[in-house]
Amino acid sequence: MIRKNQKTINQLNAISDGCLVLLSYVFSSWLWLDVIKNENNMASLDTLFSHMGFTAVVYAACVVIVMSFFRMYRTSRLNKPTKGLKKVLIANAISLVTAAALLYLFRMEDFSRGVLAVFYVTSCSVLIVKRLLLLFFLRNIRSKGYNLKHVVVIGSGKLADRYVEAIRADEALGMHVKEVIRDMNDLESRMEELLHDSGVDEVVAALEPAETGYIVEIIQHCEKCGTKVSVIPSYNDVIPTQPSISVIKDLKLIQLRTTPLDEPLNAAIKRGFDVVASLLLILLSSPLMLIAVIGVKLTSPGPVLFKQERVGLNKKTFTMLKFRSMHVNAEQDTGWSKAKDNRRTRFGAFIRKTSIDELPQFFNVLKGDMSLVGPRPEIPFYVEQFRETIPLYMVKNQVRPGITGWAQVNGYRGDTSIEERIKHDLWYIENWSISLDISIIFRTAFGGMINQEKN
Repeated sequence: MIRKNQKTINQLNAISDGCLVLLSYVFSSWLWLDVIKNENNMASLDTLFSHMGFTAVVYAACVVIVMSFFRMYRTSRLNKPTKGLKKVLIANAISLVTAAALLYLFRMEDFSRGVLAVFYVTSCSVLIVKRLLLLFFLRNIRSKGYNLKHVVVIGSGKLADRYVEAIRADEALGMHVKEVIRDMNDLESRMEELLHDSGVDEVVAALEPAETGYIVEIIQHCEKCGTKVSVIPSYNDVIPTQPSISVIKDLKLIQLRTTPLDEPLNAAIKRGFDVVASLLLILLSSPLMLIAVIGVKLTSPGPVLFKQERVGLNKKTFTMLKFRSMHVNAEQDTGWSKAKDNRRTRFGAFIRKTSIDELPQFFNVLKGDMSLVGPRPEIPFYVEQFRETIPLYMVKNQVRPGITGWAQVNGYRGDTSIEERIKHDLWYIENWSISLDISIIFRTAFGGMINQEKN
């Protein structure tokens, strides 16, 4: 029943998208040509089924086709509310260019750039709003006990318990645990009994390491009964959220640590952004850097710049630059910065508080040792300690370290939890996008530059 309901919802989703796009083009044409430009021509409503109407249909068809290609009509109740919204913008842009090219090629329409601009904004807006409203509606009815997905969980340990607790904690998912099979000796008979019941929509195998020998039997039984099956691997806690699979003949190779930045195009985009942005930021911050140079020189003997070895991309060390904020001391290569640190100078406390001391790192970015956004680099002394005590600590060295990062804008900087910092760093690495980098930079500029350390 759940499959039929989902299929119907997906079909209605596609049809409604097409209708909304069609109406968006009609509205955009009317708004730009009749209202804003006051031309009173083809955008009039009585021309709906003439050239303008045909154009709207072409645009609508292109949007639905492209969004289908992006698999946006194969939704999952486990997806986050914001998942897919960026694809709406991309799909609309591709559709707009494709449809316009087809219509121009066959000389079916004269285009107004104003209409196309308004249409893009309008269609993106209505499709995004529609998706959010639909998601809200579905989560609401599921929380009331309708449109439930009935699952059977197989596993006797903590993985099974964690899965059951997770779906029971969010009623809006609409997931109902019909039964948990914990006794592997009773597995075959219980599966035979349960899976012939049409009330089971999915089986979730959450097996402990000692139970993995049953996985083939579980999958084969589900396939025989036509029941969907999902697997939570016993090594769940050490794999990323988006592993990739390669095929060598009939062997499936699961690559656990692939990231978006492994793609050459993504890496080039990030590096290009770093170069352009760091040059611009060096120019904009040069007056502040000059003030910092004078302030450091007048308030404490010693060099203006503090140079320290840090561990960066692929575990290679580099020299990170900062304006010196402390008295020259013997612990500068091993001492951990604390909330209240007597080693700081008075001016140094100010530039640390405002993050002015980190401005020279723009030159590290320009050189290629660092990125504007990424996990903060650590000194070798602590890397050797943390790699033995903090799980997955060294994974962050698969990308360039950053001046700011996801952990920092979420409050994990300075003397804070290393475990939480690494969790945020890993999330950033696995979910990187240029829009995420820009978001982090803005969050840093408007609120993330003030250090909470005490003077």
